[in-house]
Amino acid sequence: MRTQSSDTNTETEKKLISLLQKESRVEKFSRIRSLSEITINLSKRAIKKVNNNLNEEQINLLFIEYNYGKDLAEKVKKYLNKTQK
Repeated sequence: MRTQSSDTNTETEKKLISLLQKESRVEKFSRIRSLSEITINLSKRAIKKVNNNLNEEQINLLFIEYNYGKDLAEKVKKYLNKTQK
């Protein structure tokens, strides 16, 4: 078996793959959800670092724009403006 990662020992990688294959669907989903949450939080942190004058709502809207497009971000902004009145 060829390793998937050049910086990981072949035997270590085999053990890691074996452990991943033994996980239940719930455990796999939980891992994916956790990694997604971490990725989203890191992305928002980077947005805030570059735009430290923005509030949380503005950061969230920029996150939506960068990841899902300006059109959706505008729709969310309009919805938030309507519901906050």
